[in-house]
Amino acid sequence: MSGPERITLAMTGASGAQYGLRLLDCLIQEDREVHFLISKAAQLVVATETDVSLPSKPQAMQSFLSEYTGAAPGQIRVYGKEDWMAPVASGSGAPGAMVVVPCSTGTLSAIATGACNNLIERAADVALKERRQLILVPRESPYSSIHLENMLKLSNLGAVIVPASPGFYHQPQTIDDLIDFVVARILNLLNIPQDMLPRWGEHHQVSSDD
Repeated sequence: MSGPERITLAMTGASGAQYGLRLLDCLIQEDREVHFLISKAAQLVVATETDVSLPSKPQAMQSFLSEYTGAAPGQIRVYGKEDWMAPVASGSGAPGAMVVVPCSTGTLSAIATGACNNLIERAADVALKERRQLILVPRESPYSSIHLENMLKLSNLGAVIVPASPGFYHQPQTIDDLIDFVVARILNLLNIPQDMLPRWGEHHQVSSDD
């Protein structure tokens, strides 16, 4: 199996809930164990942008998401925002990679300053201090200088910034195609197999006349 077997997936209150839900589904299909964190603002965004209605309690949400994605028992683990005994809160128990998608600019700022006011921020702080993979997917427009400075700081600390900016070279036909573009890029960074998006040049053969 390539890529990390255990991944922390956090969703925060930026637009783009579809990216997080689609990534969750892909990780489950690739037999990864997912430690799932979600902010209250993200739950509101999910309800606004999708037809998914997430239960508010972690245990109920875990059961719902397991059924929603077809996950095996224990494959998805949901933790509350102040569950400081969760594995993701410690370097000795946290998964090898973490993705925050979508990542609000507020969460971006908190991670950049090491705030650790909730479990999402603490889990990201653990990823940084342990030099583990941290992928942040902001969805904001335009970016202020504050946003850009926070991104630069986090990039210098080892995080990977992946703006939710779909490309068009794969000739998307649907909104799902645009969502899959971003999710595929995240999976590529995690070194997890995906067949949603061909790598650049895979289907283009240069002739001798080009």
